[in-house]
Amino acid sequence: MKAVRFSAFGQPLKVVEVVEQPDVALKPGEARVEVLATPINPSDILTLSGQYGQLPKLPAVPGNEGVGRVVEVQDSSAVKTGDVVFLPLGAGTWCTQLVAPADSLLRVPPGTDLRQAAMLFINPPTADLLLRDFVALQPGEWVIQNAANSAVGRSIITLAKQAGFKTLNVVRREELAPELTALGADAVLLDSDELPERVREVTGGAKVRLAIDAVGGESTRRLGDALARGGVVVNYGVMSGKGPRLSAAATIFKDITLRGFWLVSWMKKAPREEQGALFARLAKQVAEGTLHVPVEGTFPLESIQEALTRAMEGGRAGKVLLTPNGPL
Repeated sequence: MKAVRFSAFGQPLKVVEVVEQPDVALKPGEARVEVLATPINPSDILTLSGQYGQLPKLPAVPGNEGVGRVVEVQDSSAVKTGDVVFLPLGAGTWCTQLVAPADSLLRVPPGTDLRQAAMLFINPPTADLLLRDFVALQPGEWVIQNAANSAVGRSIITLAKQAGFKTLNVVRREELAPELTALGADAVLLDSDELPERVREVTGGAKVRLAIDAVGGESTRRLGDALARGGVVVNYGVMSGKGPRLSAAATIFKDITLRGFWLVSWMKKAPREEQGALFARLAKQVAEGTLHVPVEGTFPLESIQEALTRAMEGGRAGKVLLTPNGPL
């Protein structure tokens, strides 16, 4: 089997290599899965560079989600040969094949776009939990987010619309406005020091209680300054490379609080039944086509350098996927 491997942390393009690895014999209860599609997420880039919150023991195979087809099963009835399944989170998915416990594999609903299914297990649940777990929003309320054109941001727009929430979507490029508006965004604003004033203008002075931050640094501060008294900023990323911060005016005089979110922590605490219900609900929406993330392009493992270069560039129109066993 082939796999992308890295043996040191550093600049992603310099540390990855495509290698041949021996097939692993199956143990009872295990299944062998050929990987059909797996995305390159921001967390993968941070892992390769050694900046993520949880780092693997090296050498390691990157990749945290995807879809595959079962090609062999040993002493288990949980899945059968030919089943198309979601790959386990954190399984090291940038490879042609992987081995996993058969009972950890969930079947992909028939008819689901496999490229969309490959992106289900990280960004959509992150978006759903950010909207629901920190502030008890009511239909008609506003929520503000930055990095609104990201995969999580787009999922937030879709899920908020379904729940009856209104979204203020902060971006760095004005040309993104038509695309996000077509997706369901209620307002698209440029990230600038005038953001709090623009929020008041757009909402008519409505009370905005929740801000969702993927950027950190000054962008976090601007979100906090745009919130109503007692509001909450939830940070889940640092695209700027700087930690999140709030102004003294926000923390002292408006009682704004800053929280953090990491999907891995939620999964360690949430009951298995709760996790299953969340993923089943989101999988149904992906299968129905109501939850959709644009794909910028697909690449074979052998083109990992090109794929990573594209994934790290600004101005992309969607997610970059690896298709280790050929085009879908």
